[in-house]
Amino acid sequence: MTLAYPLTDPRTARPTSALADAFERHGVRMIYARNEEIYAQDDEVELLYRVVKGVVRTSRLTVDGRRQVGDFYYAGDIFGLEPGPDHRFAAEALDDCEILVVRRSAVRAFAGDAALDRAILEAQRLEMERLQEHVVMLGRKSARERVASFLMSIAQRQSDEHADLAMGRQDMADYLGLTIETVSRMLTQLQGDAIVEFPSSRRFQVRKWTALEALAA
Repeated sequence: MTLAYPLTDPRTARPTSALADAFERHGVRMIYARNEEIYAQDDEVELLYRVVKGVVRTSRLTVDGRRQVGDFYYAGDIFGLEPGPDHRFAAEALDDCEILVVRRSAVRAFAGDAALDRAILEAQRLEMERLQEHVVMLGRKSARERVASFLMSIAQRQSDEHADLAMGRQDMADYLGLTIETVSRMLTQLQGDAIVEFPSSRRFQVRKWTALEALAA
């Protein structure tokens, strides 16, 4: 899974400060169209990325062609901080994205080896926490609880009354370890129980926060 964390995360204040300064001073703004590849699986790590606008999806194809979605990254998230020399997951723009890109060598020259190494170590710790939560969800939660957890995480990121889904049902299924039919059925059930309401396929509103939180927990 690609390492990523938000620049505003107080737990990463010191290493993130150096990265933030490097992005502001040396970063180049790049525009990626919907579904455009940002980097490929197994590409050499040369650049670091910060989402300015849009949503980025990371995914990996297995040898038999199956896809696992790693995670989704939003405005303010840094991604591409791999501990090794190659990207284990590919990254694609889910919608039209604006990405701030900086060369890893430029970060080292600006912030120093120690600052970059601290940032990578801290990113590994935070990513391990995310991975552990994902493993628990896949291993211990029912399909209904997985979908509820996913919707809760999306709703908590957005301040509007309605939350927008940048990803489609197949992306959700590949992230949650479910079939697209199961995801659609769980969404229909949650809407039928008036826990969430979908005025359109890519927009929803939480109607019963307590009920959704109970399922997500």
